[in-house]
Amino acid sequence: MIEVSFPGLGIDNFHLDPVAFEVFGLEVRWYGIFITLGMIMAFCYAIYRSKQEGFSVDNVLDMGLYIVIFGVLGARLYYVLMKLDLYIQPSRTFWENLLDMINIRGGGLAIYGGIIAGALTLYIYCRLQKKDWRRALDMVAPGVMIAQAMGRWGNFFNGEAYGGIVPEKSLLYFLRMGLDPNELTHGMAYVHPTFLYESLWNILGFVLINVFLYKRKKFNGQIFLTYAAWYGFGRMFIEGLRTDSLYLGGGNSGIRVSQLVGFLCFVGGTALIVYMLMRCKKQEASGEYVPVFTVASETSANEEAETKTEENTEPVVQEQEKEQDHGQAD
Repeated sequence: MIEVSFPGLGIDNFHLDPVAFEVFGLEVRWYGIFITLGMIMAFCYAIYRSKQEGFSVDNVLDMGLYIVIFGVLGARLYYVLMKLDLYIQPSRTFWENLLDMINIRGGGLAIYGGIIAGALTLYIYCRLQKKDWRRALDMVAPGVMIAQAMGRWGNFFNGEAYGGIVPEKSLLYFLRMGLDPNELTHGMAYVHPTFLYESLWNILGFVLINVFLYKRKKFNGQIFLTYAAWYGFGRMFIEGLRTDSLYLGGGNSGIRVSQLVGFLCFVGGTALIVYMLMRCKKQEASGEYVPVFTVASETSANEEAETKTEENTEPVVQEQEKEQDHGQAD
């Protein structure tokens, strides 16, 4: 059991059980439940955006299945690569090390590994299906933000992904979380609830993208780049507060991996957005620019109209064929 409190918010001590329930002796943890709920919400969002980006619901379900499979594998591989000294031990056999590496239930998934693997999977799928992968990334990215926001609450129920002790003079002191047990003290410690910071940051980004940006996007891929820059910027600072960061070189370098990746995503994403917006502005000045959001919507509408026309034409053709057959029989 985990004891938690949020004294700055007026929430006294209460207890959490990481295990939600058991099925035939198998533990079902809250972490897994929140991850699953996040995936479902991401699917629903992608389906909501699919029509205007030129994708069918079947496309979304197909790519979603592959993204989940390879995303989880990527998240695990990323984590294992950053902790090879933990998973490759000379005292154990090859198979013992391998089983430990693939034992996801033992913990250890890195979100950046999942994002990278998921994006690559989506790109390959779109290339094979001859779809615009940039539109697909735009369609999926905001849903990933919601999935990440939900997933962090799984960390909360596990009593993990927290930061160091919050100084009384900190502006975030009112959000401090009491946590017992923890790795900092023998009793209750009042730490940064970094899971909460990241969850709120993702929700805020999701709202801003959908309210102010999506229908005004200038180029395909802008939503994804905005997500990468937004999340990278927030993670860059939040990661600096955490006590369980993954480090390059197993900690010898002193460089937090997620902080570095977040910085690169923010800088790279922002630079690409600025470049593409300048390019769009030049196209607008020359009269060559076509709003991509309108094109996506019109393309989807035209495809739907063609489908309906074909469906309405089939009964007429079948009726004509019946009349011809009837005439020949007479």
